[in-house]
Amino acid sequence: MSTSTVSATSAAPKKQGGRKKLTLPWIMLIVAGGLALISLVRVISGADDLTSVGQVSGALSLAVPIGLAGLGGLWAERAGVVNIGLEGMMILGTWFGAWAGYQWGPWTGVMAGLIGGAIGGLLHAIITVTFNVNHIVSGVAINILALGFTQYLSNFTFAEAEGGSSKQSPRVEPIYKITVPGLSDWMATLQGKHWFFVSDLAGVIGGLVTGLSLLTVLALLLIPGTWWVLWRTTFGLRLRSCGENPVAAESLGVNVYKYKYIAVIVSGALAGLGGVFLSIVASPIYQEGQTGGRGYIGLAAMIFGNWMPGGMALGAGLFGFTDSLKLRGGAENVHAMLLLLAILLVLVVAWQIYKKKYVQAGVSALFAVLLFLWYATTDAVPSQFVDAAPYLTTLLVLALSAQRLRMPKADGMPYRKGQGK
Repeated sequence: MSTSTVSATSAAPKKQGGRKKLTLPWIMLIVAGGLALISLVRVISGADDLTSVGQVSGALSLAVPIGLAGLGGLWAERAGVVNIGLEGMMILGTWFGAWAGYQWGPWTGVMAGLIGGAIGGLLHAIITVTFNVNHIVSGVAINILALGFTQYLSNFTFAEAEGGSSKQSPRVEPIYKITVPGLSDWMATLQGKHWFFVSDLAGVIGGLVTGLSLLTVLALLLIPGTWWVLWRTTFGLRLRSCGENPVAAESLGVNVYKYKYIAVIVSGALAGLGGVFLSIVASPIYQEGQTGGRGYIGLAAMIFGNWMPGGMALGAGLFGFTDSLKLRGGAENVHAMLLLLAILLVLVVAWQIYKKKYVQAGVSALFAVLLFLWYATTDAVPSQFVDAAPYLTTLLVLALSAQRLRMPKADGMPYRKGQGK
């Protein structure tokens, strides 16, 4: 084994005693349990659209850009750089993707969006790694700069193009979508039976095999791909060591600056790809304000996932699902979610009592009762609550999962080259 490999191994973070990792079997168990719970709520409430093919397909479409932003944040923070600038990098991805896409085709737009986001990542790396500026300040500055820069460019590019304006681009040719013949129709038929769990599982599978964009497939593959690169290669081990203890990593021969630069540039490229998805797949045009804060939500999904790809994907899926509810069935679906949240809080109460956290259990029980009463005494929820449901659900889940979170030890900490010598 080479010296550099030994160095990287020595600098790698150690497991926390007694803490279980969120492995694939656990993730699958959580997904199955969640689906069974949603199925129970669907049967009780009669909100049959909760797990329909269209609902799942819409949820996936809404989750992908958030997941890509979260994946970008994971790359940067695993190397010790906080990337609040994900929103700005997504904006660059939406603009450059649409600009190149309407002129030279959607896949050229994908490459342009990747490059646009990577440029934003490079700028963030120069500011934070080389000049050691506060990471939050740099990220906010990039968000503001990206917004102003794209608005300026739109005034003399899209405004002069046929079918465009100063606030939106001409239409982009769509990326090819996949539908598995036979299986798609069969799943739609099973889902229409409204059987407990079986129909819900069919709805999920149907949503994954009906009208699936090739860019969605690529985004889904990037999740296990990131896990493999960061947790199963020497490169990933060195990169993560920079986020845990850069001084020790450098003293053992790791070029910390290089790995931080690579991580933040990849982070920007992934966020840019999320922006491309918005301006080419979700909607075949660029529109000003198109990202809608998804970069920040992606960061929240990454935190919810404990800086792990699988957990981050669950967080993005949760937001995509709740966001899709308001588009399909609206008030009826969100009303059913009150019952789901109440049941989840009951489970939380049982867990907290088991852990002898009686004060927290009491607070959770109070909220569970209030939600049960709200559900039982109403037939719908106000439209304002429907719009806010995705954000409230995300905040609630983050609050409940906060105690198990562990960020990289050197995340956001200042570092100067040569400290480890």
